[in-house]
Amino acid sequence: MKLNVLTGEIVGAAIEVHRELGGPGLLEEVYESAMMYELRLRGLAVEQQVAVPVLYKGHNIKKPHYLDLLVEGRVIVELKAVEKCSKLFESQLLTYLRLTQLNVGLLINFGETQIRHGVRRVVNSLSPSDDLSASAPPR
Repeated sequence: MKLNVLTGEIVGAAIEVHRELGGPGLLEEVYESAMMYELRLRGLAVEQQVAVPVLYKGHNIKKPHYLDLLVEGRVIVELKAVEKCSKLFESQLLTYLRLTQLNVGLLINFGETQIRHGVRRVVNSLSPSDDLSASAPPR
């Protein structure tokens, strides 16, 4: 599945979760569990709380960080349930992409009254075959 199609499915799942749970107001863990369930309903492979080691010059220097969701082994999904997203969250997601050597992540904030305002695409690097055209969900 092309990345553009995959990220579109993930955003669609987030819209459904937001709609079904009635919008903002719940804890991040609730949205994470609901996203996991919704993505699996859509036939996608999803891993939750995936450990990512932090290496410095080949040496493991810290306990691993944990990704909220990893979809199809290709897209990191970081979830928030805050009133306003910080640029720091996007920077953290970019760091996770670099640590995992993955190309695309989605930062989804369920604290927004309209979920479409809470979706950010973060890109590490892309190859021409990744197909992230202008019709992709907003960054």
